[in-house]
Amino acid sequence: MQKLNVLYEDNHVIVVEKIVNIPSQADKTGDEDMLTIIKEYLKEKYNKPGNVYLGLVHRLDRPVGGVMIFAKTSKAASRLSEEVRAKEFKKKYLVIANGKFENNKGTMEDYLVKNEAKNMSKVTSENTKNAKFASLDYEVIKYDPELNLSVVKINLHTGRHHQIRVQLSSRNHSIYGDQKYGGRGHGKQICLWAYSLEFTHPVSKETLKFELYPEKIGSWKILEDCIY
Repeated sequence: MQKLNVLYEDNHVIVVEKIVNIPSQADKTGDEDMLTIIKEYLKEKYNKPGNVYLGLVHRLDRPVGGVMIFAKTSKAASRLSEEVRAKEFKKKYLVIANGKFENNKGTMEDYLVKNEAKNMSKVTSENTKNAKFASLDYEVIKYDPELNLSVVKINLHTGRHHQIRVQLSSRNHSIYGDQKYGGRGHGKQICLWAYSLEFTHPVSKETLKFELYPEKIGSWKILEDCIY
């Protein structure tokens, strides 16, 4: 069982570091997943018999690490899920992307459609069947001309399937190590990290914000705004 890094916990929610290469919930691989890991942690910590309730509020792709919240009660799960639907969750990411961006700040807006068979999404037209609107803001904090890589902060406004990966790739800024969407660094860990999560507590209504910066993203070490 993986060691769990708990950033915050009370009677209603638990905020943890989602471990790289572990799925958010059980999938067809049968590999260890975050829901199961946290349930085991709660069961052991509170000496609970039987099954432990834990609600999945949002997801991170399997290869992605970072801040993630789970609900410890059904009421908290329902209220947090409503926040997600109302786009009141604030999720921010760090990526290392290919190439130099034309503008250091900007917004990307597209319509995305998911291919279920391939488990991939692509940019499409607004009129395409099942297309969903996707929006994010980005800010380049470092460009390395020697490596031709940019360190970018992403403020996600919608939570579409593979959204950041698809929108960046469609503009020739694929994420380093992203095999699915044409990123450089074949065989390397994808350079995408969920570093910030802000939400309203489902019971106290207090605004809570958690940030977690990794020592490295994928195979690149991060030191303030530098990559090496």
